[in-house]
Amino acid sequence: MTAAAEHPLLARPILPTLAALAAPNTLAMMSSTLVGIAETTYVGRLGIPSLAGLTVVFPLIMMMGMMSGGAMGGGVSSAISRSLGAGDPSRTAALPMCATVIGLTGGVFFSSLMWLVGPALFGIMGAKGAVLIQAIAYSRVAAFAVLLMWVSNTLGAVMRGGGRMGPPAAIGLIGGVCQILVGGLLSLGLFGAPRLGITGVALGLLASSALTLTLGLVFLRQRAAQVRLTFRPDYLRRPLFADILRVGALAVLSPLQSTTTVMVLTGLVARFGVEAVAGYGIGARLEFLLIPLAFSIGVASLPMVGVAIGSGRIDRAKRVAWTSAAAAAAALGAVAIVFAIWPQLWAGLFTHAPGAVDATAKYLRFAALGFPFLGAGLSLYFSAQGAGRIGGPILAQSSRLAVVVIGGSILAAIHAPMAALFALISLSMIALGLGAMLAVRLTPWGVATTRA
Repeated sequence: MTAAAEHPLLARPILPTLAALAAPNTLAMMSSTLVGIAETTYVGRLGIPSLAGLTVVFPLIMMMGMMSGGAMGGGVSSAISRSLGAGDPSRTAALPMCATVIGLTGGVFFSSLMWLVGPALFGIMGAKGAVLIQAIAYSRVAAFAVLLMWVSNTLGAVMRGGGRMGPPAAIGLIGGVCQILVGGLLSLGLFGAPRLGITGVALGLLASSALTLTLGLVFLRQRAAQVRLTFRPDYLRRPLFADILRVGALAVLSPLQSTTTVMVLTGLVARFGVEAVAGYGIGARLEFLLIPLAFSIGVASLPMVGVAIGSGRIDRAKRVAWTSAAAAAAALGAVAIVFAIWPQLWAGLFTHAPGAVDATAKYLRFAALGFPFLGAGLSLYFSAQGAGRIGGPILAQSSRLAVVVIGGSILAAIHAPMAALFALISLSMIALGLGAMLAVRLTPWGVATTRA
């Protein structure tokens, strides 16, 4: 029996293994949810302009997390898991350093980009006056956090590629607690701390990013780590960079399209006033907070698919993908039903402004129909990364963006009500999910092998 065939991710039953790997990620997801609720709560106490300003910038911060942890990070995890499945220890040992260089490069690039073009972009999205001032104040500090976030999330992807979900989840939970405490103290001036407003919220993100980066480096430098980070110049090999980038670079298009979708929608909602933007931001934040739930399931499938692909077990890889897609659809659908029936449970956490509450309720009732499809599509996106076949799910993301751009243009031209725009959002999620399912169904995932 080969070393690859003995890998536990090949030998164990699919659903229990998927659940065991997803459980730590779900814990980290809960941390992300708590951070989102806490931030929106104390930003809501700062006033509607601050809440609307954060709504404008928040998609960019989420995009950085998805690009570094989910897209390029998925390329890192995919390369490492496939290397483990193929039984190539020298390649596995060198990949973490190549991944760290990619993460550092991405962090420098996007941090600089946010600092330089952020204000102009916020204006294009419809921010003006006090809202634009708040958005710029937040982004100036958050840009530095983006640099640290890229490297930190890359290190987490290295751990997950080795099948270790617990350490990155624990690090994320610690970082989330740090973000809540620092952001709350400095934004509201609690316990004698300076009251910095929305800048204090951004400083919470910066402190959290610095802490998670430090903890990730400490863990990956330990001998006990299954996949260690070792700084050796001879590990920087072009084929290894290419192996990561051929999946990660293409996968980056997914969060770019997702964020572009939200930015387009934010601009369309801005036609209905500041309270509508704030209300949509509260509702859309639930979508962003549900993404980590799909992430926790999808990213658990990634090393299972990668190891199976590396060892030639294509049939098992596809079964893992479909199982994770069904689980993600069920999880997001369950949450969607609750808030579709009782939208005030979510809206009431953040604001009592009538216009904002009404916009949030309308958004949740329509978007809830699309959440199960969103969950399935996102999970299949990660499974396809594990297989190194990401093109189809990327096209599914493109279909969602196309629905929003074309449909939104038509609705704006005919001066359609806000409810019609929210119905369009649900339709775009359905298009994403169905497109990803079709892509995984039709795309060949490699050459199967027969094992005794």
